[in-house]
Amino acid sequence: MSNATLQQRLVSVRLFYDFLVEEGLCQDNPVGRGRYTPGARGGGRQRGLVRRMVKLPWIPSDEQWRAVLAIAAAEPVRTRLMLALAYDAALRREELCSLRTDDLDPGRRLVRVRAETTKSRRERVVPYSVATGVLLSQYLVHRATLSRARGGLFLSESRRNFAQPLSLWTWSKVVRRSPAYRHPHARGPHAAGAQPARHCHHAAHRRGAPRQVSTAKQS
Repeated sequence: MSNATLQQRLVSVRLFYDFLVEEGLCQDNPVGRGRYTPGARGGGRQRGLVRRMVKLPWIPSDEQWRAVLAIAAAEPVRTRLMLALAYDAALRREELCSLRTDDLDPGRRLVRVRAETTKSRRERVVPYSVATGVLLSQYLVHRATLSRARGGLFLSESRRNFAQPLSLWTWSKVVRRSPAYRHPHARGPHAAGAQPARHCHHAAHRRGAPRQVSTAKQS
């Protein structure tokens, strides 16, 4: 069984013995909890019966990222900008698709992620790279040909939803249709842009600042 399954089953058994202790049918709970004891230098910690394991996300190497970006360079400017922003700012799919025109500060190269679009319900302001800023300038020129109205940053170009804010599901379909998604290095649990938060956080910010990646077309 996986570590998560073991943890769930131990919780059920532990709660059952808690009930028996409360009812006076048992003196103690044999399924111990992890405890932290203050007072000693640095504190003391007693682990539970099964250690909780956290699996780290897969982090591509620089060569693997360059291979994927080389393929993505042939994509439309909207796709290239969304990929760059998700990578630089460690954005989840919902955070990315919910960006508005007033969430961006091109002068300082900052993007505001509104609290209502985040999983933790906490607003944050994160930077993006110079290369992403160039893509943003190109996309804003293209966006003006679709609509000059303020609102959603990324607009659909389909006949059915022309100039409407891009939905989460449309973005997933765009990524799956991209040759970069079919590249061996792009395959993984977050390749479709479903929940790339942990993946992008480790890949883009492990060095403390956005990596200078470019998805611009080569002249």
